[in-house]
Formats: sequence, structure tokens, C-alpha cells
Amino acid sequence: MNIVLLDSHTVNPGDLSCEPLEKLGTFKLYDRTKPEQVIERSKEAEILLTNKTIIRGEHIAALPKLKYIGVLATGYNTVDIDAARKHNITVTNVPAYSTDSVAQTVFAHLLAHTQHVADHSREVSKGRWCESEDFCYWDFPLIELAGNTMGILGLGQIGKAVAQIAQAFGMNVIAHSRSEPDDKPAGVQMVGLKDLFTKSDVLSVNCPLTEQTQGLVNHDLIARMKPNAIFINTSRGPIVEEQALADALNNERIAGAGLDVLSTEPPNPDNPLLNAKNCTITPHIGWATLASRKRCLDIVAENIKAFMAGDPQNVVS
Repeated sequence: MNIVLLDSHTVNPGDLSCEPLEKLGTFKLYDRTKPEQVIERSKEAEILLTNKTIIRGEHIAALPKLKYIGVLATGYNTVDIDAARKHNITVTNVPAYSTDSVAQTVFAHLLAHTQHVADHSREVSKGRWCESEDFCYWDFPLIELAGNTMGILGLGQIGKAVAQIAQAFGMNVIAHSRSEPDDKPAGVQMVGLKDLFTKSDVLSVNCPLTEQTQGLVNHDLIARMKPNAIFINTSRGPIVEEQALADALNNERIAGAGLDVLSTEPPNPDNPLLNAKNCTITPHIGWATLASRKRCLDIVAENIKAFMAGDPQNVVS
């Protein structure tokens, strides 16, 4: 089979082996592919792999050899699913490969706001501790997580991992989800959406982006949050009304925010959150640990093997 990977750089900038994919057929990869290059680069592909390169209906219609599209991510809005279905093309994704890494990122942002390690380390490097009259000093309120309430919006695999870590810190955990999962972690209390925002000291968004969740975190919900609350989003940027969150931060209605995602990526320079008060932003790296990316490639290879064996797995269309 002819296999083409359109945008390998983000998943594998060179620190992983593509051998599992190379063994499956004639394999060609590109670091990045522009929209106008998709058809030319994919014309011989029977199996087409993409991370964030958009596969539109017109691309699919122009690729008669194409049998399968593999998305190197959990979200698959990069592929025109209706067009794939119309042309009898199987589409698969990679679920749950980044659960531990994304949950870890939630707490990386949270600890940045509660312990301020980087802020204090910079001051120490400048010689301030050497010059201190006291044996210690701190520039920000230092917050102990134990006893605080972690609210989780979306209790899927990542939400459950966040809950378990929060409990290890001694936090009380409440959650709101479309439906209560059968394997809900012990001790997690399910609450209504408004109560989630009202009662949480930390609120972590871990739900998928759907028509129902787009813009869900709006001015009205943010206004319900405690003044000391910290808002974390490692899910998808469009779930949040960004101007409403920026206004709450700049007006000190809430204490801080930690974001790994924005509505447009890369963001526009005028995004109001880029210069908002007490807002830490990372460039959508929650999924990108070495272990997570290796799992992703391994599952992609297993998906292709299953498809070639006539028993496809992780099918989304």
C-alpha cells in the first residue's frame, strides 16, 4: 500500500522512529503540507495520514486511489467526514493516547499560579535571595491545594485523570458531564453546570469541542466564579468566549487562568488573552510529551494494520 503522511513535524520532529509505518508499505512523509499541495502529494496514496492538515471534500473527490484516512489525533474535524463516507473511505483517529500528558499539563498550569516557581527562580537568578535580609521571601500568595475544590467540565478519560491527580493533592472534586460515567472515580460529586462554576476554586475544562460546547464558557458562567478561582483550559479554545475570560482577568474578577489552547492556532496577535493579567499560555503542547507522541504513532500503525486485515479499529467514519 502507498502511505503518505502530510504533516509529520509536529508529531515527530525527528526524535521518534517512523519504522512502524515504514514496515506497512511504500511510505512517504512531508514535514508540512500547504492546502494547495494536498492533492499533488496525495495522488498516489491509498492510505493518507494527517495531523492538522485539512482534508476537504474536493481533495477526497480528486484522489480515486484513496481508501483510508488516518488522523494522528483524537479530534477529527480536519477531515470532511461526509465526503469520506460518500466515497467509502474509512477514517480513523487515535483516542486516549495523550490522557496522562494532558492531565499533567493541567497541573503544570495550576502550580504555576499557586507556587510561582518560575517567577521566584528568576528573581533568585538575579541575586535577590543573596541580598535578602531574611532567610526567605515570596512575591505572591502561595496557595495550598489540599482542601480546595477542583471542578472538572467533562469527565471523559482526561477529566477522570485530572480528578485522580486532584484527589492525590487532597482536593475535593466536583464535575459536570453530559452523562455520569459508569467508571466515575470514587469521591467525585456530579453537579449542575452553574454549580460547577460557582463552587470551584479551580475549574478545568476537559470536554470535547462540539456544537453544544462551542462558546459554552461564556460571560454569564465566568461571572459565577469565585474571585480567587483559577481557570484552566487544556481542551479546545473555541469552548471559551475569549473576550469574556480576558475581561474577567483584567478586571480581577477571577484570580488567574492557565491555557494550553486558543480559538485560533497559531493565535492572532490581537487575541485579548495574550496580554491578559495573570494568564499563563502554552502553545498547545499538552499532548506533546515524547511518550504521548510515541503512543500516537504506535496506535496509528496498529490502526492501519487492522484496516489492512479487514477489521478496522478506532473508526470515526
